[in-house]
Amino acid sequence: MHVVVASHHRLPVEGYGGTQRVVVALVRALAVLGHRVTLLAQPGTRVPEAAKVVEVPPRVLKNPGADLTPFLPAGGDILHAHFPVNRRPTTLPFVQTLHANLKPGVPLPPNTIFLSRDHARRHGSAVFVYNGLDPREFIFRRRKEQWDLFLGQLHSTKGYHWAIEAAKRTGRRLIVAGGWRPSFSGVIKFVGEVDGNRKAVLLARARCLWSPALWDEPFGLPTIEALFSGTPVLGTRHGAMPEIVTAAVGALADTLDELLTLADGIGSRAPEACRAHAEQWFTHLRMGEEYVRMYREVLGGAALPEGRTIATGGAS
Repeated sequence: MHVVVASHHRLPVEGYGGTQRVVVALVRALAVLGHRVTLLAQPGTRVPEAAKVVEVPPRVLKNPGADLTPFLPAGGDILHAHFPVNRRPTTLPFVQTLHANLKPGVPLPPNTIFLSRDHARRHGSAVFVYNGLDPREFIFRRRKEQWDLFLGQLHSTKGYHWAIEAAKRTGRRLIVAGGWRPSFSGVIKFVGEVDGNRKAVLLARARCLWSPALWDEPFGLPTIEALFSGTPVLGTRHGAMPEIVTAAVGALADTLDELLTLADGIGSRAPEACRAHAEQWFTHLRMGEEYVRMYREVLGGAALPEGRTIATGGAS
């Protein structure tokens, strides 16, 4: 199959860039699975081992009404866009992944694939594919250190202040890795935005990852990054978290007080169980296989199929 993947970013990303990293992971997975891949993206994009790149001007990629037809290669079977495409291409079938939440009242773009069952349900759909990453990007470590980690944007919806408050109440060390520098002291250490090997080391060494999202997050990439590292997750029940975090790999709650109670026993989760759970459900290859399942249904003239859900339920 010749898959045309479209991103409105320059790839690979510099810095964290969760959506961009997922797109690169998908391109590489499709190539490993034996498919031909053409990548439409901003000038300067290079994924040499996996895809031929067609450079598209940013003004075109950032315009939902733009026509991508002039940039499509000959012989493509399906277009998979990772940004809103409101103008259907005229020469081949297409699907698009929604990486965010739509505001109430905004029409759903055609042929949309969501990131989790909850993400799909909130938009009136059952079509989703879980994000995936390459397990080789992460360091698996059985022995953990006695500090916790928060990794992500330092925005109130991410709940980072819950992790900070927990550290202040318990005196347990917390490392905060995010994109801007607040004023922290005592048991809290701020290390700024991290990526690459430095991020992998922090994830592998941490006793647990705090992920107390206070909004309905479509997926939550740091969660599976921690699990690949053998590190359990403490989080809330918002968004996709109950689908990702089972009782064997973490604990979920609705309030900070409940999370503080659960935090005492978070170290009982086996690092091997965390890694195995991520390898079963959230690798780039599994993501690629699920998207190929979507492509084949569309190419066969059928509607997009329902997503495949983890059957074990969320942690408590």
